[in-house]
Amino acid sequence: MIKVCSLFAGIGGICLGFKQAGFDIVWANEYDAAACKTYRRNIGDSYLVESDIRKVKVASIPDFDVLTAGFPCQPFSVAGKQKGFNDKRGNLFFEITRIVDAKRPKVIFLENVANLMEHDEGRTFLVIFNSLAQFGYTVYYKVMAANEYGNLPQIRKRIYITAVHDNLCVGYKHPEPFELTLKSTDIIHRTERQNDIYYYNGTKLFSYFEGRMKDRLAIYRPTDTEVRWTKNQMCPTLTANMGTYLDRVPVVWDDFGIRKLTLRECLDFQGFPKEYYFPNTVSMDDAYKQIGNSVCVPVIRRIAEQIRLALG
Repeated sequence: MIKVCSLFAGIGGICLGFKQAGFDIVWANEYDAAACKTYRRNIGDSYLVESDIRKVKVASIPDFDVLTAGFPCQPFSVAGKQKGFNDKRGNLFFEITRIVDAKRPKVIFLENVANLMEHDEGRTFLVIFNSLAQFGYTVYYKVMAANEYGNLPQIRKRIYITAVHDNLCVGYKHPEPFELTLKSTDIIHRTERQNDIYYYNGTKLFSYFEGRMKDRLAIYRPTDTEVRWTKNQMCPTLTANMGTYLDRVPVVWDDFGIRKLTLRECLDFQGFPKEYYFPNTVSMDDAYKQIGNSVCVPVIRRIAEQIRLALG
């Protein structure tokens, strides 16, 4: 089997997509303790190293064919302060190149926010592109939307970068877009009552939302200044600050009141399988944050399938 090393593994969204495509995860690294609990419950335990990547010695990493990394996106996100490489999380990209330099895998796969292309007038992306190219890789990249490439009714665009080592003399092709068939109503069942912890009934926020949620079939995103609704009943982008600000979780109006999306619904909008769930040792706030920090699994799986075809 084709062996994968996963950096910034989070709760295993990228690992899961590659496993679904037939790859073997032989080593993974994640710093966040709560995310590691979720990863161990759902993806694997024996090969997961819970540590600051900057403290990991390359010699301790087993041989692998493909390196994957959903490296921290907050430094480049339009929702953040966009400090880029001036943010210590942005500098973590160079931990990837440290390992690439030593291991020279056949393929490198990276995922980040779409704004990475525009950050600092394109200079940030150029650094990343050139960093991979200088090690002898042909770099392919494309911004893909979850609804066009993963059959997920979520407004979520991400840049996906696949770098293939020139020694392989093989080409890579991005997956093709296809028609969205899954609807938000297939995920959100408004006639079914959810756990009381999700409802705003009887709180000040209920009155706040009630006057601003005109369409009961829409999904709303609370911000600092307004409550925005999304067109075509699409789910707004699930973000990492869902776990930081309690009112950042998308909101719906069902037959029993006004509530935030449940953890299960959020997992479904990211394409995680039904058997995937959070251990009871992970708080709800951490769980929401972990989902927003993760990836659309079906998009990852389709890219992994294309990588597998390239590698033969």
